[in-house]
Amino acid sequence: MSALAAAGADAADLKLAVSLRGVSKTYDNGVEALAPLDLAIRRGEFVSLLGPSGCGKSTALRLIAGLSTPTTGDVAVRRGEDARVGHGIGFVFQEPTLMPWTTVAGNIGLPLKLAGVAAAEIDARVREALTRVGLGDFATVYPRELSGGMKMRVSLARALVTDPDILLMDEPFAALDEITRFRLNNDLLVLWRGLRKTVVFVTHSVFESVYLSERVIVMTPRPGRISAEFRITAPTPRDDAFRTSVSYAEQCRDVSVALARASGEALP
Repeated sequence: MSALAAAGADAADLKLAVSLRGVSKTYDNGVEALAPLDLAIRRGEFVSLLGPSGCGKSTALRLIAGLSTPTTGDVAVRRGEDARVGHGIGFVFQEPTLMPWTTVAGNIGLPLKLAGVAAAEIDARVREALTRVGLGDFATVYPRELSGGMKMRVSLARALVTDPDILLMDEPFAALDEITRFRLNNDLLVLWRGLRKTVVFVTHSVFESVYLSERVIVMTPRPGRISAEFRITAPTPRDDAFRTSVSYAEQCRDVSVALARASGEALP
């Protein structure tokens, strides 16, 4: 490679938040979760991994987060150099996993406490995170007093409180009713536009992936690999007008067809 080409490759790499190259994952019990996978995600991009249950979407997230190691290949994650004390990656799981014995503020501030952040800074950052997710008045409330949607907002605030560069979300709204899910989708897009985090969002919902994402990655059944990729065209900001538009319906149809093909389903 020439020096000019190498410089160009280095510049391109600097724009990437996440890079998976030839990544596969086989568990000790012999289950092959991911086939060799190549995926590049730019800084500030919102990308959804879409596929049937068990296709390796969550495995890919865990590899990016460093919670698991690949069997083959390389996972590269670039964190910003100016991040505040905490973690470069925030993770929102499908279940809120809140500690019932402490308050909303206690749950959100836990990552900072574990990182040794001063109490005064924890308080300020917890208040900021609560305001961002619309729960400014619920700092002293306990999880048992919250609805499912509010618990998920707390989980999101806990992921944001460390000011991560990359936000990983593993089907966070799957268990919620449709109205709450739509509302949280809208709120998530507002947060993303305001904070410009890199978001990798796992879902099995075609409609959610198209509504939220700049790019949708369609995966095959296990062992998961990339079958198709879609760049979503939509007005900014996205709102209910887009959700009911012809463009949205057409893009959902195209992604649905690709998902059916990836899953080996017969098409009408």
